Amino acid sequence: MPESTGTALLELDGISKSFGRVVVADSLSLRVGEGDMVGIVGPNGAGKTSLFSLISGDLAPDSGEVRLGGTVVTRQSAAARCRLGIGRTYQVPRPFGAMTVFENVLVAAQQGAGLRRGASYERAAAVLARTGLAAEANSPAERLGLLQRKRLELARALATGPRLLLLDEVAGGLTDPEVAQLVGIVSGIQADGIAVIWIEHVVRALTATVARLLCLASGSFVGDGTPAEVLAQPAVREVFLGTEVTTSLAALAGGEPGQELHDHQ
Repeated sequence: MPESTGTALLELDGISKSFGRVVVADSLSLRVGEGDMVGIVGPNGAGKTSLFSLISGDLAPDSGEVRLGGTVVTRQSAAARCRLGIGRTYQVPRPFGAMTVFENVLVAAQQGAGLRRGASYERAAAVLARTGLAAEANSPAERLGLLQRKRLELARALATGPRLLLLDEVAGGLTDPEVAQLVGIVSGIQADGIAVIWIEHVVRALTATVARLLCLASGSFVGDGTPAEVLAQPAVREVFLGTEVTTSLAALAGGEPGQELHDHQ
């Protein structure tokens, strides 16, 4: 089982999930501690987003157990897990387009965190400031560009007051400067003691942020260690294009910056 050095916050014990003959989680076990920062890479169809859904409660496992802070939450709903401290973003931001940015975050604070009146307004304002969206507070969400939509997705997750934050490809489609800004925001979140699990194809974002990297392929973990260790493992090289893994390793060693690790299509 992949291990964390901190007090266990999230524990997966033998989690399995299949859709017919397609296995998205094959007896997965994972331990993430309070305040840990963990990255996950893997090819398309590896089961990464399904893993997040199993953690957040959007999917129920066929077998196995999910524990948060020592409490079994396997059969609890996504809404219940959110109240217990699991916040999540999604690959494709889908804000309430006709509502303002502030209203979107306010809904998350009230419905996700259970805050009311002044407390919910204070939470929303603080989260918008933290994610660099304060100037857009009164703008309709449907008018936001990609970077701002990604930030709003992050802001809505933060407004729920998570102990564990699941980030699903929040850097995808962004420019290098935009990725750098996002890395700064996420690093600040982790510095506050919030545990973060980050799925990302923009590997430079992960290598700049995480101390631990996992590789998921065909519903199983095939790598676990520091980013340099994992990207160098033969099992990981087998599921990625070798030249691009080499490029990422060169970047880790001080080679050309701004390289991405792409998956097989």
